[in-house]
This record gives sequence, C-alpha cells and structure tokens, in this order.
Amino acid sequence: MSTQSASDTLTHSRAGKYLTFFLAGEEYGLEILKVSEIIGMQPITRVPRMPEFVRGVINLRGKVIPITDLRRKFAMAEEESGDSCIIVVQMQGIQTGIVVDRVSEVVAIGDADIEDAPSFGAGIRTEFLLGIGKAGGHVKLLLDIDKVLATGELAALEAARANG
Repeated sequence: MSTQSASDTLTHSRAGKYLTFFLAGEEYGLEILKVSEIIGMQPITRVPRMPEFVRGVINLRGKVIPITDLRRKFAMAEEESGDSCIIVVQMQGIQTGIVVDRVSEVVAIGDADIEDAPSFGAGIRTEFLLGIGKAGGHVKLLLDIDKVLATGELAALEAARANG
C-alpha cells in the first residue's frame, strides 16, 4: 500500500493543458488553469518607480491590472511585433497581464513528455520552469507562473495595481 496520498500525486503531476506562446523566437507554455483571458495590446499607463519589467497598468473592464513584460523580465531584447498580446493570468492570487510576442495554441502534455529543466550551472536561473515539454515535435519551456516573479516583485505589482 502506498503512503502517498492522491493529493500528493496531483501536486507532483505536471501533465495537463498548456497555453503556448512565443517570446524571442522560443516557445513557452503556461498552465491553462492559470489563464483568465487573452487580450490584444492596448495603451498601458506607466506607474512611476516600478521595476523595469513592469510596463504599467491597464483598465480591464473597470479593474486595474498590472502588466509585466516577460522580455524585460528575462533580459531579452525588446521587440514588439504586430502580433503582441497580453495574457491575463492569476499569479499567487494577483491578477496580472503578461506581454508576449504571440499566442500559439493550447496543447495537452503528458507527464512522460515533460522533463525537468536541465541544470546550467551557476548564474543561470531555471527555478521558474516547471520543466521542458515535448509536443508536436517541438520543445516548449513550461513556466511556473507563480515563480516567475519573486515576492518583492509581486509586491511591486500589487503597488502598481493600487496606484493605478
């Protein structure tokens, strides 16, 4: 008889549906259950004294939503395409938008097709990755959206929302 409960098994399973999107030519995925909606780019109001990766806030149907630029967060070159959009997600209880180059598709990825993120050595941060998913002959970097932003950065998002 196993000592592992059903809830333990569920928390360790990474299998599921992922919304995939592109950022600087690489394909990423995030758990579809974390996604509220996908919206087109719209004017973003800058909020003073925010971290560089926080673009500002938008008014989404009467609710102020902070916007995080993943290119800036991951120290990638800035380059906005006509396909750029905002994915509205729930991140540690905070509703926020993330700017991506373009959304791809929703894919189901099984546990057998998800490998742990490789260790690249000192200086390379991979703690925000759930793993590396394989689907449709392509590799997708699966983000743990709750770990993409550190606690202090989440406080900055909350401050942006409150000040917006």
